[in-house]
Amino acid sequence: MKRNTWQREAVREALDDTEGFISAQALHSTLHASGSPIGLATVYRALGDLASSGDADSLQSPDGEALYRACSTTGHHHHLICRNCGLTVEIAADEVEAWAKSVAAEHGFTGAAHVVDVFGLCENCTRLQSAGEQREHS
Repeated sequence: MKRNTWQREAVREALDDTEGFISAQALHSTLHASGSPIGLATVYRALGDLASSGDADSLQSPDGEALYRACSTTGHHHHLICRNCGLTVEIAADEVEAWAKSVAAEHGFTGAAHVVDVFGLCENCTRLQSAGEQREHS
C-alpha cells in the first residue's frame, strides 16, 4: 500500500477540484499556479497511483494523451465523453462485458481486461453545432 504523502494528497485534492478529465501537465500547471512546488514527474506518478487504486479514472484522449479525473464510481465502468466540451457520463455496459469475456474465451484468453470509452458530441454541443450550421446556410 502506498503511503499518503503531501504530494499525493495535493494531486488528489486538485483532481477532486477539477471538473471532467485533465492531463497531468494541465493539473501540474494548476498546482503551480496555486503556489505548489510539486514536480511534474511526481504529478504523473501520483495520478498513476490514484488510477491504479481506483481513486481516479484514466482514459486516453483521441489525440493519445492520458487524461485523469477523480473517480465517482467504484468498480469497473465505462464512459461517454463529449469531444467538444468534455462532459463525461459514467455508464454500465453489460453487453460490452459479455462480448469481452466471450471473445477472450474464444481465443483461449483468461483474466482479460478492457477499457471502453465512447467519444461523441453531447446533446448540448450537438444542438449548438446544428444551430451554427443552420446559420451558415441561411
